[in-house]
Amino acid sequence: MTTTAVAKPEPSMVTRMTAILDTFDRSYRCRSLQDISELTGLPRSTAHRILEQLVSLGWIQHNISGYRLGWRANRLPSRADEDARLREAAAPHLHDLVMKTRVTVHLAVLEGPMVRYLDKVGVSTSSVPSRVGGSLPAHLTAVGKAMLAQLDPEALDEALQRLHSHSDVTTVDWARMHRELATVRMRGGLAVSLNSKLAPVACIGAPVLDRDGRIVGGLSICDGGAGAPLDKFVPLLLEHARRISAQHDEIRRRDDESLIDEAPRPDWSALSAGAPPRTSPNGRALAPWADDEHLRATPGPRTQA
Repeated sequence: MTTTAVAKPEPSMVTRMTAILDTFDRSYRCRSLQDISELTGLPRSTAHRILEQLVSLGWIQHNISGYRLGWRANRLPSRADEDARLREAAAPHLHDLVMKTRVTVHLAVLEGPMVRYLDKVGVSTSSVPSRVGGSLPAHLTAVGKAMLAQLDPEALDEALQRLHSHSDVTTVDWARMHRELATVRMRGGLAVSLNSKLAPVACIGAPVLDRDGRIVGGLSICDGGAGAPLDKFVPLLLEHARRISAQHDEIRRRDDESLIDEAPRPDWSALSAGAPPRTSPNGRALAPWADDEHLRATPGPRTQA
């Protein structure tokens, strides 16, 4: 009895492109053609052909040193990039707040139902149960409530549902939580936490928003249990939160412009194999492989009533 070997299907173009992009990890920003061929198992000629297409589209850039991620790949946002941008914007304001208040100052971001701390500075911080890189339940912190109050209803419900299932969170009075967040909104985003379940300390938090009004992070001051009168620092806290927001927008605009400057217009004709140019009903240029469904979904030119 003879058996017929079943031919193994060739990996798709998407699979091969993904394999090539996966070789550019944090440790290796630059790769040679030989490196990429060996790591992916692709023949050099195949790897070179795909790389040239990725270069033409901006996913990869090529110079004398080798291949590295291009402008299009670098435009994809990452959590680390967002954190770094926020920390850069906030750094001078955190230290200014500490100098003027002599209390503990936090910079944090919201991750689902939890607050993750990006920075913590102050004269005495040991009595405050937070640490840089650590997380705490958002509803038990002033900075967390300041950020939760900025979420739209659907995002808030999702965060609170995840909070309900979190193993480190005790029973929550949901009605009280919603009343508290409504009060925070009426105060313009200012949240207060007095002697919470985490520690006998007082904190006041404020949100940091982007230019579109979306939550970017949060800022808070904490007395560390010393009973310092935080109320008098509220205007200062809100002012620094606004300044961080403005600085964050400026840094983001700078980063976006630098990426746009690196972004050449892709030459779609290089991939079209001589196909004639195609346009949508409203005159927009389309990639040669745009299908009829794309054409139907593209709105046509407006007409005067």
